[in-house]
Amino acid sequence: MKERKKIAIVGVGLIGGSLAIQLHEKKLSSRLIGVEADPDHAAQALALELVDEILPLDQAVEQAEVIVLAIPVDAMLSLLPAVLDRVDQQIVLDLGSTKSQLVAAIKDHPKRGRFVATHPMWGTEYSGPAAAVRGAYENKAVILCNTDQTDADALEWVRHMFEKIGMRQLEMEAVAHDLHAAYVSHISHITSFALANTVLEKEKEENAIFELASAGFESTVRLAKSNPAMWVPIFLQNKDNVLDVLNEHIEQLKKFRDSIRDDQSDVLKGLITEANKIRRIIK
Repeated sequence: MKERKKIAIVGVGLIGGSLAIQLHEKKLSSRLIGVEADPDHAAQALALELVDEILPLDQAVEQAEVIVLAIPVDAMLSLLPAVLDRVDQQIVLDLGSTKSQLVAAIKDHPKRGRFVATHPMWGTEYSGPAAAVRGAYENKAVILCNTDQTDADALEWVRHMFEKIGMRQLEMEAVAHDLHAAYVSHISHITSFALANTVLEKEKEENAIFELASAGFESTVRLAKSNPAMWVPIFLQNKDNVLDVLNEHIEQLKKFRDSIRDDQSDVLKGLITEANKIRRIIK
């Protein structure tokens, strides 16, 4: 297996840019090509030396040995089949947060075997090339989906890449992935967006929010600063699972509301004690 490859990253923002840093540092790339629709982001990616050059998609796919798709999941649905139309033996992988629709969209494509569906479980509330983080993926989990549909050599190199950048690898079927992602990631963002809107609606004096904000509040609403261009497509693509967990969350909020309204201290204590069991999962 040739370790160093010419790699194209489509979408050199937070996710793609952070990967680019580690591809450089771990000597996985012989040359990094960026593909960027936003001219400002393209200029930033070059200035920050995240990539060696910026090329149009067609040229990048033709020249690269590996193509990484790091774009919003709605754009991925149309772009992935178009990229697979152009590949020969290149490896194609995505870094998106939803998988079922994407895998279904290319299940009958003649080049399906060249694609590896992946989801690195990492991100921040920031976006764009300037938000790229060194060492972002180290000691984080990455989900590889439907690997039985992927060519052995493509899967081998992608596994090698994730191992070199320090990620823990898990395999999951795409439908199961989307269900679990709704519970561990997507609901967290919805909750943060909703809490931020609640506070902004109730507290019209923004200076008071700034002065009184505690570390707990800041950490809870941190995700509310996330880019809507990324998250709206994720929520809509994973609608059934998101609605399921959101309805459960609303029911839990009602329990807190009712116990506080009715001065039910024992019920309230029980709800909090039950929530404390999350320590078994998150230390």
